[in-house]
Amino acid sequence: QVQLVESGGGLVQAGGYLRLSCAASRSIFSFNAMGWYRQAPGKQRELVAAIPSSGRTNYADSVKGRFTISRDNKSTVYLQMNNLKPEDTANYYCNARDYWGNYWGQGTLVTVSS
Repeated sequence: QVQLVESGGGLVQAGGYLRLSCAASRSIFSFNAMGWYRQAPGKQRELVAAIPSSGRTNYADSVKGRFTISRDNKSTVYLQMNNLKPEDTANYYCNARDYWGNYWGQGTLVTVSS
């Protein structure tokens, strides 16, 4: 069973930064892709950033130039979030996909105050 555990959320002022981490229960290279999604109150969950096994990253237009997804050589994926805006406030979820399923973490809350 795949487990994804997020950490690093919190309260930050606009213009600040946070770094989210997602620790997987197995090698991240065993997945076809990993990514970060977010869901704000009353809104649908949306893709923020993704990194497939090829390593070629992609981002939502709203975070390009501010957020960076990266990974280590083992089992952790990161989301560096700079110049945070109040509209970035949401629960952030780690996601992993392989041939057998689509897996989610429990989420970590990011709150950006104006």
